[in-house]
Amino acid sequence: MKSARLVSILLLVQTRGRLTAAQLAEELEVSVRTIYRDVEALSAAGVPLYGESGHAGGYQLLDGYRTRLTGLTTEEAEALFLVGVPGPAAELGLGSVLAAAQLKVRAALPHELREHADRISGRFHLDAPGWYAEDDEAPYLPAVADAVWNSRVLHVRYRRWREPTDVERRLEPYGLVLKAGRWYVVAGPRPRTYRVDQILELAVSGEEFCRPEGFDLAAYWTAYQRGFHDRLQRGEAVVRLAPGVRLTGAAGRAVEATGCTDENGWTRATLPIESIARAHDEFLHLGTDIEVLEPAELRECIARTVTALARMYT
Repeated sequence: MKSARLVSILLLVQTRGRLTAAQLAEELEVSVRTIYRDVEALSAAGVPLYGESGHAGGYQLLDGYRTRLTGLTTEEAEALFLVGVPGPAAELGLGSVLAAAQLKVRAALPHELREHADRISGRFHLDAPGWYAEDDEAPYLPAVADAVWNSRVLHVRYRRWREPTDVERRLEPYGLVLKAGRWYVVAGPRPRTYRVDQILELAVSGEEFCRPEGFDLAAYWTAYQRGFHDRLQRGEAVVRLAPGVRLTGAAGRAVEATGCTDENGWTRATLPIESIARAHDEFLHLGTDIEVLEPAELRECIARTVTALARMYT
């Protein structure tokens, strides 16, 4: 809708400063000609938006001009107050800042939108960690966040899962990611991912670093997750599943793709596995509803465990 686009133009210029018609058109996915018409409409409505030509030109607002958030739709106002981040904000030392920001946004909303925002914040709450996940203490999180913000080099002693476990690292922290209640720092110079709660010691250097131009934290994290899952599932196991057994995730998709059901209702399928040890633990949860056929090493490993359990309970 044109009205929503006009508000978007106004807020984009207000928050980012000078923007060209081409930049606005790309952001809003419209033609440059449409932007020209919209800018004329804003100027006719009394908005002090003016343009400058030339290489460094573009549209900008008269100094000091600010708009109230009366252009929010009901859905946008609800979405703002659906953000369930008071816990993570507090961990970063920003709890009071978030509360103050939400209070200001709420005060700027028209009465009817304020009622919608209050209703949704009172009916939905986001609690990301799982039920059985213990809280990971990350005492150095505020210091890491400050280094991310100020582009400061960190020297840390870090605990990793493989030998040698405790290592010294020089980190250029590009950004922080909160995943399932756990904080990760993405750091260079060659971007890698580190768990913040595994930092044992930390010293902030006076040295500054330059964040790589064009580095996209969200894009990096998406690629990292994809690679993580690919690295996890390096092996395969051939199994038989009892009638009625339903697997989820990658295993469930593998059953749909490779499963073949016999006359007794048992389904033979090839499942991706991370390792023999991990598959052993996961398959034991299914008890007699699963039989491992291959690889022989996994079948023998499960057989030894079952034999030992039978001996214990006999």
